[in-house]
Amino acid sequence: QVRLVESGGGLVQAGGALRLSCADSGRTFSSYKMGWFRQAPGKEREFVAAISWSGGSTYYADSVKGRFTISSVSAKNTVYLQMNSLKPEDTAVYYCAAAKRSDLVATTAGYSYWGQGTQVTVTV
Repeated sequence: QVRLVESGGGLVQAGGALRLSCADSGRTFSSYKMGWFRQAPGKEREFVAAISWSGGSTYYADSVKGRFTISSVSAKNTVYLQMNSLKPEDTAVYYCAAAKRSDLVATTAGYSYWGQGTQVTVTV
């Protein structure tokens, strides 16, 4: 059973950096695609980044491209989201997600498993 636990959120000033981690304590996720989504107050959950199960393909929302990097370490059953040059508009709860299917990378419908989320707050 997949069980995703996020960590690494916090409070940071604009221009700063954070690294989020998502560990699957339930099983190896080597055959899953992994994604990060975020949800700001009053807004829908939106796609941030995703990585294929092999780690060979990565995908990013236009709003984070060039600032965020997704990576994974299968041996640790962990996926990371390195966030640099953070902006106040990046403030949200960030969720890790996993799925067996390889399509629907950038939509919530493409993922079967979700973590509880970790808060990221970027101040001016």
